[in-house]
Amino acid sequence: MSSGTELAEAAEYTMNGGDSTYSYHKNSRFQRAATDVAKATIEKAIMEKLDIRRFSPAPTTFQIADLGCSVGPNTFVAVQNILEAVRRKYVTQGLSSQMPDFLVLFNDHASNDFNTLFASLPPDRQYYAAGVPGSFHGRVFPDASLHVAHSAHALPWLRKLPEELLDANSPAYNKGRVYYISAPSQVLDAYAAQFAKDTAMFLSARGKEVVSGGIMVLLLPGRANGIAHSCVLSDVMFDLLGACLMDMAKEGKTSEALVDSFNAPVYTPSPEEMTAITERNGCFSIETMDLTPFNAKVDGSAAAHACTMHVRAGVEGLIGKHFGSEIVNELFDRFFEKAKESSDRISSAFLHGCQLVVVLKRK
Repeated sequence: MSSGTELAEAAEYTMNGGDSTYSYHKNSRFQRAATDVAKATIEKAIMEKLDIRRFSPAPTTFQIADLGCSVGPNTFVAVQNILEAVRRKYVTQGLSSQMPDFLVLFNDHASNDFNTLFASLPPDRQYYAAGVPGSFHGRVFPDASLHVAHSAHALPWLRKLPEELLDANSPAYNKGRVYYISAPSQVLDAYAAQFAKDTAMFLSARGKEVVSGGIMVLLLPGRANGIAHSCVLSDVMFDLLGACLMDMAKEGKTSEALVDSFNAPVYTPSPEEMTAITERNGCFSIETMDLTPFNAKVDGSAAAHACTMHVRAGVEGLIGKHFGSEIVNELFDRFFEKAKESSDRISSAFLHGCQLVVVLKRK
């Protein structure tokens, strides 16, 4: 097991913990919708692709990992869907007598609110549970120990920001913006290159941890090949957040220098990008690479409110650390108003919205 200099330099991004008004626990409806939409695809992948007869010797403990689990409740829904499909697989293959115990390994950064996660564990669960802290861009599990790995909406968060975004002498210097929409192409290229590097590290680590014949399911915001990032809902939300920060800087509510030194650490890939990264890695065969509709549409002020709570649950800690907690309430009040003003843009992003469902099988 190794960490390395690159992992030591990695940033930790965690969602709002606890069970308060602005917690991820209460504001993850978009992620829940993504999990629900992907359920049938995951069940099909397990029934058709998970090669349990290839596991030798037959496991007495079947290990499932959720990477980037956050604080729940969506991780529990995803895990239950996987577990039910695996049990069904054993039964349909005539292996009921070999039904193993199930151990679910919940992974996230050490700063994740594991207390809330474990306090929320379903009391009627049919599995043992353990928390595994650490960055999933490196090794977090023993060799060939995972039978199914799962990660939902965590992979787009960059391990670290490209250094050139803050370099005034670089063509990728992102002055006056916090994201890559409306930025020079060099900014977008820097984000894409960092995402590719980070995902390669993720796949390399999982290649050592997932058993031969095991599968990995990745859910993440996606965009169709050739579609502009400005049409993607998650990208639109970060663009609006940046506009609010710039407005506050112009009014003296925060400094332009702070805005210039802040960039949202998220990237939305296309199937083409994910395919290329996976094929270069070589450890996994691609069984599914599908874009599915984003099934969580709301309208008008309800959409503005949902987007505001969603973004705040995800980045409030990041904003407070960089700009100071005193601007947080006003920032998200402004975001709500700007989201209402941008209702047509958000509605269009919902219509074009989609998530990428990736099923990989360990060779």
